[in-house]
Amino acid sequence: MSARREGDRIIVLVPSGLSTAVESELVDRMISKLEKADQRRALGNHGDDSELHDRAVRLSQRWLGGTAVPRSVVWVPAMRTRWASCTPDDATIRVSSLLRAVPDYVLDYVLVHELAHLVVPGGHPPEFWELVDRYPRTERAIGFLEAYSRMSSMSTASDTAVG
Repeated sequence: MSARREGDRIIVLVPSGLSTAVESELVDRMISKLEKADQRRALGNHGDDSELHDRAVRLSQRWLGGTAVPRSVVWVPAMRTRWASCTPDDATIRVSSLLRAVPDYVLDYVLVHELAHLVVPGGHPPEFWELVDRYPRTERAIGFLEAYSRMSSMSTASDTAVG
């Protein structure tokens, strides 16, 4: 058995003569292994916690006028229902390691979103979205995350959110 990527397709080779149920199970297992290997390779993207914190500070200065001051911004293991989360009480932001593999503009959007919670805590009122929408690629990043959540194994798009 083997699995490999060819362009945007995954090719899985399995022995002939298997029942449909066994073949389906083996294909699912091979795809899962391939995706986990892809995630491990992507872990080096976007730096360590200190680089993530510095990036958040720069984004706060550029898009939020420096009003959001995070005390801590760290990578965490994949979350089940969120891309990131923020605790305004202690100014901490946690970012799912699944986002190590996304384009820079998507990670930047997620950080701006979480930084906005430090300025406007308590949900997503209009004032919150006014801040987030200062980041010019917000809509595009949201679209990317919706598609990415469908492709990832974390959950369905409707269950995956930015904190």
